[in-house]
Amino acid sequence: MADTSPQPRVYFQTPGGTAEEPEIPVRKQGRVTVKYDRKELRKRLNLEEWIIDQLTDLYDCEEEAIPELEIDVDELLDMPSDVERGARVKDLVVECFKPTEDFVSELLDKIRGMQKLSTPQKK
Repeated sequence: MADTSPQPRVYFQTPGGTAEEPEIPVRKQGRVTVKYDRKELRKRLNLEEWIIDQLTDLYDCEEEAIPELEIDVDELLDMPSDVERGARVKDLVVECFKPTEDFVSELLDKIRGMQKLSTPQKK
């Protein structure tokens, strides 16, 4: 006589979760905003968007076609004076055929008073 009732099953749990349910990585939210003020992050994002807009105007092209250059705001904030910051930015946009003086002076105005964002330390 065959027994048609379901047999009890035993499930073994693997270290990463159960064998039938793949483990979904849990994303920790808010870690960056704990280290940095949200307002400072927003200012940095707005500055980066402004820089991209200005560069597309200066180079008269789409964002993807901007020559490979990196304006590192933290590097500029590490410099002791606006004269050195301005010289660094001018060196970066040297291939631009349009006048860059307004861009450089506005950029220096915008970064004045910003905080340097260092890489968060892992705990």
